[in-house]
Amino acid sequence: MNDSTDNGTTDGTAAGGTRMLSPEDASELALAWAREQDLEADRLGEAHVAVTLPGERKLKTTVSIRCSPRSVDLQAFVIRHPDENRERFQAWLLHKNSKLRGLAFSTDPLGDVYLDASLPREAWNTEVLDSLMGRFLTAADESFNDLLVLGFLTSMKREWAWRIARGESTRNLAAFEPLLSGDDNEFLGRY
Repeated sequence: MNDSTDNGTTDGTAAGGTRMLSPEDASELALAWAREQDLEADRLGEAHVAVTLPGERKLKTTVSIRCSPRSVDLQAFVIRHPDENRERFQAWLLHKNSKLRGLAFSTDPLGDVYLDASLPREAWNTEVLDSLMGRFLTAADESFNDLLVLGFLTSMKREWAWRIARGESTRNLAAFEPLLSGDDNEFLGRY
């Protein structure tokens, strides 16, 4: 089946009467949006781009946008597979999925965590792109510290102790100081 049959028209227009973008034009829309937002963006193929979103907890989230004849698929790496507490880590992801609109956490065969979204190409426009990118950034950034604590607490405690013993900066671990310096009961109660 070709696209014109899929969207109910014979002239390549979307159901609302607007002209449907080609996969290449759909990816160009993402590049133009990134430029307008002053964000780093790279073309990875004719219909594939990557846009890097700056965050606070997770310093950057790179969203891969692949445009095909039927859909626009977005994916962002969030965090590598956990070192510990795999069941609690996975349960947290599943619970969080129930609260995400239009996005979902997923894992690859190694257990690394991604955020995914997919929509029909005829729904792709600047407003949808802007909304999705905001949701990707929010979900990745707000989840990052919780996922670190759930999956990497032992490693973080070792890193903290190593830095303290050597007089190294603990700035990148400062958000976790109550947990890493020994007073972790209240902090861990959230999980």
